[in-house]
Amino acid sequence: MRIRLRERQRGVSLSGLLVVVFIVVIVGIMSLKVIPGYIEYGKAKAAIEAIAADKSKNSSVLEVRRAFDARATIDDITIPRASDLEITKDGGNVVISFAYRKEFPLFSNVGLYVDFAASSGR
Repeated sequence: MRIRLRERQRGVSLSGLLVVVFIVVIVGIMSLKVIPGYIEYGKAKAAIEAIAADKSKNSSVLEVRRAFDARATIDDITIPRASDLEITKDGGNVVISFAYRKEFPLFSNVGLYVDFAASSGR
């Protein structure tokens, strides 16, 4: 009876556990380096949507760029800059958009490129 119970026992080997821990650590390191870029993108997208929704401050391209500069200073947005914004009119509405590529160095000579793009138009 005891021999049968031993044969049925299964578990994780040390080498299997090390592989899983290694994968979790690599994914964690990548996440810690990439997440701030996504947070900055979210702030920039929210800024252009708020500026486009504010009808009183978006009568000219210069005013839109100034409003974005002010929000970028407050929210610590470094990319995109106000000069990178594409500002157009669609009917009576202002449409603000941007697109950029950001590199996230991971380790050694390995990095990750992510393309970000957003528009205030629906």
